[in-house]
Amino acid sequence: MRRRNLLAGLATTAASTVLGAAPATARPALAGLEDLLLHRGGPATGVEPTPQAVAAALAASLREFGTCRYDILARALPSRIALAQALGQQGAAERSATAVAELYNTATRLCIKLGEDGLAAVTADRALTAALSGAGALSVAEAHRMVSSSWRRQGHYAHATEVAVTAAQHLAADRTAPEAERLSVQGNLYATAAYTAAKLGDRHTARELIAEAETTAGRLGHDELGGTAFFGPSQVLLHQISISHLLGDSGQAIEHARRMNAGHLPTPERQAHYWIDVARSFDQWGKSDRCYRALLAAEQAAPQEVRRSSVRTIAAGLMRHDRVLPGVRAFASRAGALT
Repeated sequence: MRRRNLLAGLATTAASTVLGAAPATARPALAGLEDLLLHRGGPATGVEPTPQAVAAALAASLREFGTCRYDILARALPSRIALAQALGQQGAAERSATAVAELYNTATRLCIKLGEDGLAAVTADRALTAALSGAGALSVAEAHRMVSSSWRRQGHYAHATEVAVTAAQHLAADRTAPEAERLSVQGNLYATAAYTAAKLGDRHTARELIAEAETTAGRLGHDELGGTAFFGPSQVLLHQISISHLLGDSGQAIEHARRMNAGHLPTPERQAHYWIDVARSFDQWGKSDRCYRALLAAEQAAPQEVRRSSVRTIAAGLMRHDRVLPGVRAFASRAGALT
């Protein structure tokens, strides 16, 4: 009875959170981004393309992604990319290349979140093209990480792993960027490669690469949130949860999860990511009540994050337990599993 009351309370709290944010029930529209990719010309911004304006646009995009405001981000990205491109015509070529690359990197992350893998492949390519046109080593490396992620989403796991590892090795030899930023990007490349190897089922390579990421995090010594990336011991631990789940080690995934305080993660996106991976692991383990509680926690952290296809699949499966999981059908509806 106490467990039923707890689940009912969490369901009510999460529902009120969602009902207070109507956009969470609507799928973000990517038509503007599609038009930009097709015609290579973004909408008029009405904003003077100054370095300050472009920096503000980039900061807003990173903030919206970090807070999972995907609907707002999807609408704003095309004009922000156009603004960054226009900056290059004012003589600020390197700043423009860096901003365009980072905005396309953000667009790639957004497309992956929304399951738009075809678009993600295009935006990742645009990010790398922009980075190679004059951005620094960090931007080039991060663009390669997005290329790796897009290849992974297409099922090309071995190639995706190679892209990320090669980029990490090249960055390790570069000394043009501040050490903390370099270690952050390098560590994320190794963590991404480890996750991809796990998707391939290559347990040995996955563990070797996540050990590289852990060593890099140890050199960094703390969680670093700066620029376009978050990295540090917590990010490694997040990947260890994901990797263990992918390799079928749900118990190990939960052991990793118990070592982390989700409230200490820097953004709602990372917090929701944690809870969704916990839910996946409990679902794999056959513990439906704990899986459901984790999904409600993810929804409380970031309502739009639970509309991802992987969450909809889990929610649809949980509905067979609707007699013992109060509110699960309403949650499945909010997640889009009933449409």
